[in-house]
Amino acid sequence: MTNKTANNVGGIAADRLRSIVERVERLEDERKALGSDIRDVFTEAKSAGFDVKAIKQILKLRKQNPADVDEQEMLVDTYRRALGI
Repeated sequence: MTNKTANNVGGIAADRLRSIVERVERLEDERKALGSDIRDVFTEAKSAGFDVKAIKQILKLRKQNPADVDEQEMLVDTYRRALGI
């Protein structure tokens, strides 16, 4: 069997496909490790007396456009006043 035949199966470049699959597998492993690290940081924050829900909310807000955050907060405040909360 020639090298070209071994690397091309049914019109698919097997080496390229294998490379892609292996890269995705490595990235998934890294993501799993990062998820574990993030959980550890939240555990540390909780043991230091911080409210994890509040920290997660802050993280969410920091990802948003400041103008969008201001608009959302103003709308929530308006709704709270309308409901007497």
